[in-house]
Amino acid sequence: MGESGSGRTLLARAILGIPEPNWSITADRMMWNNQNLMDMSQAERRSLMGKDISIIFQDPSNCLDPALEVGEQLIEAMPTNKSLPFWRRAKDKKLNAKNWLRKVGVKDPERLMSSYAWELSEGECQKIMIAMAVAHQPRLLIADEPTNQMELNTQAQIFRLLTKLNQLQNVSILLISHELEKVAQWCENLTVIYSGQVMESGPTASIMSHPYHPYTKALIETIPDYDESISHKALLPTLPGSPPALQHPPIGCRLGPRCPEAQKKCVHQPKLCHYKDRYYACHFPYELEQNNDDATS
Repeated sequence: MGESGSGRTLLARAILGIPEPNWSITADRMMWNNQNLMDMSQAERRSLMGKDISIIFQDPSNCLDPALEVGEQLIEAMPTNKSLPFWRRAKDKKLNAKNWLRKVGVKDPERLMSSYAWELSEGECQKIMIAMAVAHQPRLLIADEPTNQMELNTQAQIFRLLTKLNQLQNVSILLISHELEKVAQWCENLTVIYSGQVMESGPTASIMSHPYHPYTKALIETIPDYDESISHKALLPTLPGSPPALQHPPIGCRLGPRCPEAQKKCVHQPKLCHYKDRYYACHFPYELEQNNDDATS
């Protein structure tokens, strides 16, 4: 969870091992199935992608080949049923592709499969990317704003599909979003990121009811309270300013220039502290049940 430019997509691309040419990824370890991804070769990393780890990208139209029909790309991404004779596999993959399109809310899969990416809307391209990502039923699915630019009923259908994969097929889902209300409804654990740093992490219900970090509290306060009367055209509470560029972060706590609780001590970067089942990075956390001295950093 975080604002645009907070580094959420960069984290997802680092996990997948698809950095830009000018990136440099540094980590003590990045473990997957008792293997360190940082020690794997490019070929070994690619063997995991699409099978054990899949991603739904935020900009689907740029991830589809504009020179090929959508159906060709979708059928290529479908898993092969090796129990069938080889002459029946192509037909089976095509039927499988149509079924997955229907599951993600496409009412006319034939028309969509015979179209090119540039002929479709962003919402339709997003549904295609979701069908490609979930068809293999991976062990980890990274969903980078999977319902962006979709109508509300389709969003609910997509989230029900993801929930079904999570609960029945044992698929872990890393959901990336900037909509706190939606994340709080569907996720068990929440990590709040700002300017490339973890501000707070822990169980979603606990964070929503008792946030420790000022940034998390500010995000929660932007959610309208429909139980109270709100005047017409009333402004929601917001933090002043905007997130800094990741190339030039501020000194110390990166929220410091915008934080309503900032003090002199905030010029030093806070450590990520652990208290019970919660993590937070703040010198002056809210609503701690005991002193900071009792929390472990």
